[in-house]
Amino acid sequence: MKHYALLPVLLAVVLVQTGCDKGNSSPSSMEELHRKNGVPVRVEVIGQHAQAADMRWNAVLSGGEESTASAMVSDRVARIEYKVGDRVAGDAVVVRFPADNPAANYNQARVTFEHARTTLSRMESLYKSGGISQQELDNVRTQFQVAEANWKATREAVNVEAPISGVITRINVTESQNVKAGDPLFTVADTRTLRARLLVTESVARLLAVGDEASAEYRGTMLKGRVAQVDRSMESKKQAYGVILEFANPGKTVASGSNALIRVLPRKEGNVVMIERKDLQRENDDYYVFVAQEKKAVRRPVTIGASIDTRVEILTGLAKGDRLITASQMMLEDGSAIRVVED
Repeated sequence: MKHYALLPVLLAVVLVQTGCDKGNSSPSSMEELHRKNGVPVRVEVIGQHAQAADMRWNAVLSGGEESTASAMVSDRVARIEYKVGDRVAGDAVVVRFPADNPAANYNQARVTFEHARTTLSRMESLYKSGGISQQELDNVRTQFQVAEANWKATREAVNVEAPISGVITRINVTESQNVKAGDPLFTVADTRTLRARLLVTESVARLLAVGDEASAEYRGTMLKGRVAQVDRSMESKKQAYGVILEFANPGKTVASGSNALIRVLPRKEGNVVMIERKDLQRENDDYYVFVAQEKKAVRRPVTIGASIDTRVEILTGLAKGDRLITASQMMLEDGSAIRVVED
């Protein structure tokens, strides 16, 4: 009964609302409003960044000193003495190959060296007693030095040592695996310092200089560093300029191979134009933006350079003073009427 009592009230509300709707003119469509008043947009005046304060990249950190050992013979891996993460001295044997490898001549080189060493010792005694001349002793000593060098090279080919002291960051082979001469075996890095290598456009490279402050952030750990090298010639394959940064790694808290957020604070002044990636439009392989000219939106093709955090470098198409449209771009076409609104 209570529900039936509410019906007259609901009908009255509906009738009042219907009457109000009939009394008003039909609202214009959104397209008509935009044609009449212009699409509401926000704009940002382009300024060439006199100091691109806080350029950012993501880059992989590697050891400040890093070296990879390669196989000198083609054979199977007999034994691996260490694992990734182990600290090794510069003369530690990490990978061993069979000593009977015909190409290495391991036993022959060892016997030749031992014979040369015994002969030299005997000749030195004879020389002291006047039994041989200085020239004869020098000849024997030379033969010993050659045999010693051959024996050393043979040992290093069969028993591959760490090229530097540090931490093993990568092992490329497994025991019993067949490898060829020249194949990489393992990498050792000294992680007391870390390095990052960036590829940047010419305009960004011009802003950077050796000594510029830099930082690397990895999982909440912040490392302080600096720009160590800025190439002044372009890599033809990459069409970019190389930049090397170095970071102190106290306590070796960040491992080689970590992907870190790199920040650089350049000290130079320059003319790099940067915009937010969201303000960049793309059609197929072409990029464009909208700029405000008087009361119209003008589609402007652009070419892009480096991506720095959420910003993109604009190489051509925008200049200082242009009014870049930063909102409602999806509603615009070339020549659309616009109305600039403030925040």
